[in-house]
Amino acid sequence: MRYIDQAPQFVQLHQPRPGASHPELVAGLMQTPAGISPKFFYDALGSRLFDAITELPEYYPTRTEAAVFAQHGAGMARHVPEGAVLLDLGAGSCAKAARLFPVLRPSAYVPVDISVDYLRDTLAALQQRHPDLPMLGLGMDFSTLFALGADANAWLAGRALSQQPRVVFYPGSSIGNFLPDQALALLCQAHAVCEAGGAGGGLLIGVDRVKPRDVLERAYDDELGVTAAFNRNLLRHVNRLLNADFAPAAWQHVALFNADESRIEMHLQAMGTQTVRWPGGERTFADGERLHTENSYKWQPQDFAMLLREAGFGAPKHWTDANGWFSVFWAPV
Repeated sequence: MRYIDQAPQFVQLHQPRPGASHPELVAGLMQTPAGISPKFFYDALGSRLFDAITELPEYYPTRTEAAVFAQHGAGMARHVPEGAVLLDLGAGSCAKAARLFPVLRPSAYVPVDISVDYLRDTLAALQQRHPDLPMLGLGMDFSTLFALGADANAWLAGRALSQQPRVVFYPGSSIGNFLPDQALALLCQAHAVCEAGGAGGGLLIGVDRVKPRDVLERAYDDELGVTAAFNRNLLRHVNRLLNADFAPAAWQHVALFNADESRIEMHLQAMGTQTVRWPGGERTFADGERLHTENSYKWQPQDFAMLLREAGFGAPKHWTDANGWFSVFWAPV
């Protein structure tokens, strides 16, 4: 069946609500030390700033992962079933998945992202370039719960795709943003989504690996300051969501490698005492106090393979680059 000139469908499960209470945000701001989930990076501007980060010479993950796919894509395709429904977590610009369409040959494409407006725009452009491929955008906060839901399942059923194998695609090492127990919970949910489809499905996931401290820290603190702008833009997004009064220019970007936890940490550090207010609350930050905005865990391949098995997947296979900096895992259901 051809889907020429078909507009992509969209299901919006995440509803950004400026000025709403957002208890998760408030709880993070009030805890000690204060923290904000990295999912709040991704308003429309934050998504575009992240796209710019991926072009920076210091930011190795995107180009290294792309090299792994370019070198080993044919080998991956021998494990990934042709005609699968491709579910793209944190899809953003959808570019990584789109480059794999000729190799993986999916029967449908379902990108998932919390940045609803950005995903709508990118998906509409992508559908124009691939008019034969059915597409369903899911505006979803999958960090809380990843499940397709009734509308998405009905869309698949309407195209006779309910029992097609499902492949969850999660590139970019974004799994590193989750604490290990949170990562396990998400992988368990991904396993359940794959298992609900036909036989042969699984998970195709990019994982950043442990490497020298200077390489890691430069990747998250670039010379041009794009990552710093991305980090500070989080405060602008929080201001809109909470009607808060953060002054982004009064906060310094900090990125460091925590070797004990095997993770890069990003923080915003107060330059002078800062009192931040929002309807119903406020928090005073001392000079030099930090607001924790992101973790990015770096894995050893054998440890991540164990995590996949714990989540219920079968024996995984992985591919890497010549330097052993990045791995792409295939884990069958």
